[in-house]
Amino acid sequence: MPDQLLHARRRRAALASLLARQPPARLLVMCNGNIFRSPFAAAALRRVAGPRVQVESAGFLGPGRRAPPDALAAAAGRGVDLSAHRSQLITAPLVQWADLIVVMDAVQRQTLCDRFGRTARDILILGDLDPERITFRGIEDPVEQSVEVCRRVYARIERCVAELVKVWWSAAAARRA
Repeated sequence: MPDQLLHARRRRAALASLLARQPPARLLVMCNGNIFRSPFAAAALRRVAGPRVQVESAGFLGPGRRAPPDALAAAAGRGVDLSAHRSQLITAPLVQWADLIVVMDAVQRQTLCDRFGRTARDILILGDLDPERITFRGIEDPVEQSVEVCRRVYARIERCVAELVKVWWSAAAARRA
């Protein structure tokens, strides 16, 4: 219930924070395992933002893992091919490389702050950008769930990514004017 009640305020704050900064040249998308959410979000960002932004993805768990069959199927249904993806472990150099880090929940943001010394203003919780009503702030982890859950999660990620890119371009246009 608190996430539902706080969403409008968190969304306004996230949008204002993005508008106040330069669009990032290097963006890191994070989730726990880097096999479902972050690789899909990174691919969606690359598709929408194009070559203007370098995008990487990583996670807190073991490197070199493939995206599971449900992730591949759900992503393919949205025009994204994750078959070549292999999970990447988060490292201090990767965290420092990023101008902006996008995470799936508040725990991940706090972990990055605690482990790597990044400030919370450099880390965006992707679900805060959702233009629709939400149940939970975080982007649900579809691990060990159905392909339908993956499809729902990927639809939400695409909504949030579209909002993120829209804000970047409007901020860039305002700076040029």
